[in-house]
Amino acid sequence: MFLKILAHPIFSTLNFHMPMIVDLSHPVVMLQGENGSGKSTLLHSIYHALRGEEIDGFIYRWQGKPEGTQFFLFDAEQHNPRMQMEFFKDNPQMMEFLQMASHGQVMLAMFRENFPTLPEGTILLLDEPEMALSMSNQQRILKMLLELAEKKKFRIICATHSPVLIGAKETYVINLDNHTNKNVADMTMGVQGASTIQ
Repeated sequence: MFLKILAHPIFSTLNFHMPMIVDLSHPVVMLQGENGSGKSTLLHSIYHALRGEEIDGFIYRWQGKPEGTQFFLFDAEQHNPRMQMEFFKDNPQMMEFLQMASHGQVMLAMFRENFPTLPEGTILLLDEPEMALSMSNQQRILKMLLELAEKKKFRIICATHSPVLIGAKETYVINLDNHTNKNVADMTMGVQGASTIQ
């Protein structure tokens, strides 16, 4: 499955070369890059393209997109159940869990309880799922994702900073820093790990 982006307002602003061909043929794809490199933009562009939506200035073509496939976008920043407690007012057990559990425990529960219920062959789009998770729990969600790909034939595309997810031998990494991109912080911010705050 390949997505060919012929034009995109944000990627053009970031100075990416067009057309941009994104190889999504692997079962588990990680989108890697610095802050502002376009990971979330690309992930959401894939989502809009899967929905067949027309966005001003966004022109794309699919090659090999499976027809009738279900897809699900999970943005860890926006899909925090603790910020949407009203949805659980009829489920006191869940309300109690959300009030007592840590942010990381809530995220793990989302992975364990919700994603396996999605239909076989789902395309699962994840935006920084490692948010709020320790390294050991990032390894847990990696195992869950690989099991979903193997047992339920999911295709998983994930925008991430996690070395655990990026470094796994089973994952295919698309590094957006390899493209010309003028939105990434330059050396005026100081060397890696240093602060220029006076």
